[in-house]
Amino acid sequence: MDLKGKSFLKLLDFTKEELQYFLDLSAKLKSDKNNKLEKKELIGKNIALIFEKTSTRTRCAFEVAAYDQGANVTYIGPSSSQIGDKESIEDTAKVLGRFYDGIEYRGYGQEIVESLAKHSGVPVWNGLTTEFHPTQVLADFLTILEHKGRLEGIKIAYLGDGKNNMANSLMIGASKFGMDFRIVSPKEFFPDESLVKIARELAEKSGAKITLETDPKLGVNDVDIIYTDVWVSMGEDKKVWQDRIKKMLPYQVNKSLVSNAKDDYLFMHCLPAFHDINTSVSQEIFELYGLNELEVTDEVFRSSNSIVFDEAENRVHTIKAVLVATLGNLKYK
Repeated sequence: MDLKGKSFLKLLDFTKEELQYFLDLSAKLKSDKNNKLEKKELIGKNIALIFEKTSTRTRCAFEVAAYDQGANVTYIGPSSSQIGDKESIEDTAKVLGRFYDGIEYRGYGQEIVESLAKHSGVPVWNGLTTEFHPTQVLADFLTILEHKGRLEGIKIAYLGDGKNNMANSLMIGASKFGMDFRIVSPKEFFPDESLVKIARELAEKSGAKITLETDPKLGVNDVDIIYTDVWVSMGEDKKVWQDRIKKMLPYQVNKSLVSNAKDDYLFMHCLPAFHDINTSVSQEIFELYGLNELEVTDEVFRSSNSIVFDEAENRVHTIKAVLVATLGNLKYK
């Protein structure tokens, strides 16, 4: 399958077969690295990493993936980017497209990464936008495959903010792979109706099931995977915390809730997670609201059912597959 030159902006842009190709290539590249058999397919390539939002896993995953494959990387952080400020997105894209062989973007509106792809003339990769987080879902699905051996028919419940980028991307991915996907949240946090319609149309073809549920116990009943994310997304004002916490507390992933899932359920989280008070932000939340755990309890986060660090590691391997498939010379079948 030849995906060279194609941008990776959202899962909707790819067929199930193309997404499966990324997953298969990820597994191969992971195995090759672990067995010291990795071949460098990106020697001499120059990659720009634009981060309008800070990051640990995404930045490190892109850098390690690029370095492993022999590419050079330039990091453009929140304080050094002039996109949309002193220079338009279109002009920035045209300039960077002449300097670099590929561009990663992590920031705000989906229209920004789409514009970069339209005007740069090189592959552009979405490291996170307000609407979508496609590279994370590739890592999630690779991790599920490693632990469950399949995607089709897997029951996965996503709890929390059902209209954030993770919920959106997981819903689309699940609808393409025939999964039983449930967004479990207050009704006001259900995803955009137009996106749900698209997901259900895809589900009709794949055999997937898309459910929107307000009852946490019903939502996680008999599921294989329980997934959650922070309740307030990056860039949102801290003023929303109090109202959001009040509405989301019934959806906290805790021992009582997970007892409704299958005994061998897996817990997933894209990280960072507020499962203790060992960060400055969680300390602030504790001082304001008296809570030392938010979307997931420390007990569940550290349990044997939790695969969050396998999931985090797979960011490298799946991002590497995206880089190699869209920028490299590898002919993997």
